[in-house]
Amino acid sequence: MTGLKKAADSAAGSGFVVRQDQSVTAWVMSSVHAQYYPGEPALAEDRVGYRFINGFVDVGDLPCRVALWKDVKTRSVALEEFAVEALNLPGFNRRVEFSGFWHRPTRLSRWLKNRIIAPKDGNYRFRLATCGGVHIWVDGVLKTAFEPFKRNKEGVTEIVLPMTARGSEVVVLCEELAERDALWYFELALLSEASLLVDLPVESSEETLDLLKALATSVRPAPLHVRDGKLRLLFEQAATVDVTVEGRILPSVHMRDKPPLLDARAVLRAGERMLDLADVLHLPDGFHPLDLTFRIDDVSIARHIGFATLREEKRDLRRQSLDARKTAALQFAAEHGEQRAGKAIATLHLGRPVDDGLREVIGNTLASINERRDCSDFVMVPLLWVYGSYQDRLPQDLQQAIRAAILDYRYWVDEPGNDVMWFWSENHVLCFHVSQYLAGRLLPRAGFACSGRTGREQERLATERLIKWFDSVEAHGLAEWNSAAYYPIDFIGLLALEHLGDGDIKKRARALLDRLFTMIALHTLGGVPAGSMGRAYDKELRAGPLTELAPFATVGFGEGWFNQGVAALTMFAAGSYAPPERLAALTSPPAGEALTAHYVQGHDEAARLVLYKTANVQLSSMMDGKPGGRGHQQHVVDLRFAGDPFARAWVNHPGEDDPWGSQRPSYWAGNGSMPRAAQYKNIALLLYDLGENPRIGFTHAYVEADAFDEVHLENNWLILRSGKGYAALTATGEIEPVSGGPGAGIEYRVAGTRSGWAVLVGEGTDEAAFARFRESLAGYRLSLDVDLPRLRFSQPKTATLSLDWHDGLSIDGAPYTFPNRTLEPAIRVLDAVRF
Repeated sequence: MTGLKKAADSAAGSGFVVRQDQSVTAWVMSSVHAQYYPGEPALAEDRVGYRFINGFVDVGDLPCRVALWKDVKTRSVALEEFAVEALNLPGFNRRVEFSGFWHRPTRLSRWLKNRIIAPKDGNYRFRLATCGGVHIWVDGVLKTAFEPFKRNKEGVTEIVLPMTARGSEVVVLCEELAERDALWYFELALLSEASLLVDLPVESSEETLDLLKALATSVRPAPLHVRDGKLRLLFEQAATVDVTVEGRILPSVHMRDKPPLLDARAVLRAGERMLDLADVLHLPDGFHPLDLTFRIDDVSIARHIGFATLREEKRDLRRQSLDARKTAALQFAAEHGEQRAGKAIATLHLGRPVDDGLREVIGNTLASINERRDCSDFVMVPLLWVYGSYQDRLPQDLQQAIRAAILDYRYWVDEPGNDVMWFWSENHVLCFHVSQYLAGRLLPRAGFACSGRTGREQERLATERLIKWFDSVEAHGLAEWNSAAYYPIDFIGLLALEHLGDGDIKKRARALLDRLFTMIALHTLGGVPAGSMGRAYDKELRAGPLTELAPFATVGFGEGWFNQGVAALTMFAAGSYAPPERLAALTSPPAGEALTAHYVQGHDEAARLVLYKTANVQLSSMMDGKPGGRGHQQHVVDLRFAGDPFARAWVNHPGEDDPWGSQRPSYWAGNGSMPRAAQYKNIALLLYDLGENPRIGFTHAYVEADAFDEVHLENNWLILRSGKGYAALTATGEIEPVSGGPGAGIEYRVAGTRSGWAVLVGEGTDEAAFARFRESLAGYRLSLDVDLPRLRFSQPKTATLSLDWHDGLSIDGAPYTFPNRTLEPAIRVLDAVRF
């Protein structure tokens, strides 16, 4: 929370109190002004070294930012009047934040205003941080113009603002240039030893503002995973007056130009704290971002949360052939898939007619490609599949439109452009090179407008680039290991090469597909692909059976779910590639056995991966890494249970303030500060050193109680059971459950800048076995030497584990040597830990 509090009525008025080191987060706001802002087309520097990492990549200034800098140097910014659209009130986020995703270069601005009352006239010091640029006027006079405008990189300065005891009007213009994913915020923190009173210039009572603040801060879906078709919202306090609640769900980030999937309105009645917002039976199964607006008369406040829907029952297709499972997936995609390029593959492969629905799919795809939206490379590859495999089934007008889009596209940074397509990450590099390669093969004699090359030249150049990509991932593995978000993107490129490629490129694609499916099989349990990941988002972690990756396990291994995701699944289903048959056995070890795996992934062994897995529970970890460094989207330790598709747990250090935020790292996905981590058989250890004065001074565990059969917190052990799978988590500090707001029923915190966690798993067949598991925990001890720092975990009748911040894991005092530093998993079978 920001720490702001509402002051009682006084001679100075009423408002939100801001004390030293707290942030000013109470503002009235205009609407967001968004302007397409491409700049002049230009070549970009090719900074792809084919050594892929997770985290910030400096790609230089794109044409849109060059144009912005040119404008900023000469412009003058005038104070403007604006209509108030919404309020920003104190809540979890100490920043005033509008971060989001824009597929094209977009210049953004928003005006904000409040009235700040000081204890006495004078100058007051503030710390101003921003991603973007900020102008501040006090009583109509410009006092600050801070314009770092570095892409997704925070700028910080100290400023002095004059304030008066009678109150000063403060107006802020907050701006940013969005190059796809954009951090856009400012944070104004008081440094002076004083207490300021922040008042909002709106015709609203103190009680109304208090109520709106409380509702927006505490709202959560109840439950998070909707299985009965009813979206319910729960609040910590009852409404004191009727409140209109509006909810909107936009299509996926790739189709934001389409109408909302949900546009609902309901009234939270006075005295109620639960609201049935909408019937969501019409929504596809998936994790849905929900934009809420709370309105009392003409005053409103917005809040973004999320929830999942799952009505589809788990499919058991293990007795069917792979071809039959592929056909089932194609039929599901043709009928229920998202209106993206992959759906066209399903429709055409099944021999269905070219109807208005197919024309809409291809029209959506062409719009993304022709506008050079970010991620258009993800749909260019399946469009090339359509053109290469089903061209004779397409009407002439569609053939001509597709051909024109292929010839006009920008395939790499050495071709001029003024878009914000992202060329530099592991998955995008592959998809751009595959697009260039296939386009050249399909149209070898044609001229490509952007590059000026022929198709044959494009194919030759793309082949050279693809060889570099394969050389890198074959030597170092994948930076985005096990990623439920990005393995499907890798599949887009690799399946297309296996289907439409030739020679060595085709063979290498097939070999890498085998490796990816091996890792998926190892980390799939109960039909849900899980495990430690190189890159993860909240939606992948909170909704395992609903990811784009989940249906690959269903088709490949015969058990799981289908969903509307068609990014690459239909390419798998329509193609001839088949995963090795032996992999299906890895998804569910025989009763009484445990499977372990050790291998490395990522440049310079970015991750040493460990897996312990039985038929009921699996524990997966990324060992070592770079402890203490700023994290990105690495999901370090993961617990997954076979008993329920949402039974999952993990530990992390929040990367941002807001539990519903979307930064990288976010509150739940990734780590603000990376831990030292290790796993030995069925036990994982995490050691955190957050440094001095961390922004967030706690670590926490995610355990969604509704997904488990039993959750107990006793003697500082967090004990879990789902079906026959057991787990227990403990920490060196007191584990404190969060009882209200977004964290209620899922969040367990441990305060402190230096702390440690231990996680252990086991299994059993009945209540007596689970009782024995709980009783056994009394024999374990976890301690922390804060000065070193070093964790020590002692166990009854077995080895003592020690995890040192500098030296890593030791077993009974002997340094542990990671047993397999190759990309090929070393798989062993042990007796399962049973109770």
